[in-house]
Amino acid sequence: MSIDIDQIRKDTPHCTDKLFFNSAGSSLMPTVVVEKVKEYLEEERQLGGYKVKDLRNEEIEDFYNQVSTLINCEPHNIAFAHDATDAYAKALSSIDFKAGDKIITSNDDYISNQINFLSLQKRYGIEILRGNNLENGDLDLDHFEKLIQESNPKLVAITHIPTNSGLIQDVEAIGEMCEEYDRLYLVDACQSVGQIPVDVRKIKCDFLSTTGRKYLRGPRGTGFLFVSDKLLQAGHAPLFIDMRGANWTDKDSYEARGDAKRFETWESPYALIIGLKEAIKYANAIEIKAIDEYNKKIVGDLKRLLSSLTGVNQFDKGSTTCSLVTFTKEGKSLQEIEDWLTNHKIFYSISDIGSARIDFAKKGVDWAIRLSPHYFNTSEEIERVTEIIGEM
Repeated sequence: MSIDIDQIRKDTPHCTDKLFFNSAGSSLMPTVVVEKVKEYLEEERQLGGYKVKDLRNEEIEDFYNQVSTLINCEPHNIAFAHDATDAYAKALSSIDFKAGDKIITSNDDYISNQINFLSLQKRYGIEILRGNNLENGDLDLDHFEKLIQESNPKLVAITHIPTNSGLIQDVEAIGEMCEEYDRLYLVDACQSVGQIPVDVRKIKCDFLSTTGRKYLRGPRGTGFLFVSDKLLQAGHAPLFIDMRGANWTDKDSYEARGDAKRFETWESPYALIIGLKEAIKYANAIEIKAIDEYNKKIVGDLKRLLSSLTGVNQFDKGSTTCSLVTFTKEGKSLQEIEDWLTNHKIFYSISDIGSARIDFAKKGVDWAIRLSPHYFNTSEEIERVTEIIGEM
């Protein structure tokens, strides 16, 4: 299985004038994605949003088909979301939390999720429990299962890949536990969908949230939420449901629709939905397995070359890691590294302790540079980036 790197770079013309290593932040969109969004907006300019929605409804509905192909579910399990946090918060809002309920999570969950949990704790008096890590950075699955057995949690919530690390958490093993103990299971896949295979049937999650702007290479302001049949049949719906998600059946009653679109709102950015659909269609055509294989090679080369540089410290633990590398360089301040990388047209991002209170405290760092190559990057670019860092 291979990818056509020359064609992909032609489809991504603005990857050639820079060294773009920030796909974990907001990646570069293929030309077809941008053109589809512009085309839709031009039609809205001419005809108005309502008419264009009617004319392009079949194409809009294909969004749900493309997502279902991507993560191995049915179209009715998918809801569009404005971003991963929007999807995540709607999932949380569908759960009837009460004082004393427990959420089990990890030390490596995404910052916004941790804040959501703390907000629930402040408002409802829930308890937050976190699974331990092994010495190599992996989640201690034995401890995690013990927490489930002893605490009878209302929810188990795990981030597949943290924002501040290349660690891949074993969401499938946790899914097995949640199925065995019949616990609600929410997975944040905002950093995994688009770069590695994500199969909700294997994960056995009840909810899965993600964003469009990262490894899926879609527009900002897009994402989606997967909702299992079990939860749909049980009546889970967002706390603030609107006329997209429900019918007003009588003066004092409403009825939620039968599919995951109950988690959507009536007003949606259809031009961006079309754009995200095209981005997912593009990834599906290449195949995620091929993307994953290619990314493993280039990120492996990046880690190896960085390891050969004097004074460069990498911080990505875990028995399984992804296309995301965090590092610092001894004797160099954050500002000095930023200036050097920017002057050499390297696009990157920064993880700071504010996004990783637990993990970075254990690692003894306040910040790290984050490089996240993707399948439009080349081996030559990997070598050039490490040369530049070595010359710093």
